[in-house]
Amino acid sequence: MNAVVEVRTAVPADAMAVAAVHVRSWQVAYRGVVPDAHLDGLRPEDRAAMYSFSGSAAGGPETIVVVDAGAIRGFATTGPARGSEDPRTGELLALYVDPDFWGRGLGRRLMVEARRRLTERGFAEAILWVLAGNDRAERFYRADGWLPDGARREEEIWGVTADEVRYRRTL
Repeated sequence: MNAVVEVRTAVPADAMAVAAVHVRSWQVAYRGVVPDAHLDGLRPEDRAAMYSFSGSAAGGPETIVVVDAGAIRGFATTGPARGSEDPRTGELLALYVDPDFWGRGLGRRLMVEARRRLTERGFAEAILWVLAGNDRAERFYRADGWLPDGARREEEIWGVTADEVRYRRTL
């Protein structure tokens, strides 16, 4: 890993790079969890149009990126917890690092900054949802103090029904 690693707020020009990380992460992390044919059909070009990063509306989601050697290697999105009536609960909506850069501390950098930003926005605790069977992600979150709280759900994500486990931690 390059000595100069920057974590910053995503801007509209980052959409394609974020989409490429998102798709590659899915294709590697969810192989064997999500049907291969579905993963093989994912394209960053299709995903990039879904990101605006034009400065979230007050109280909405915010995306940060980690930049190493001048390239976006990962991202995290935070915001208010979806479906929660407790305004003190935030949510880590997404955290993905390019698989070629796993194990280099970039995910930890994103997590520290994501938690900092959630705290800065006044959240006292946070939740996240992880696909059941994504053991690598579950180990990562547990190492950062997140624990499953017993909640599960099925949600359609990118056209696939996913079984998810909720994790929670105090900020």
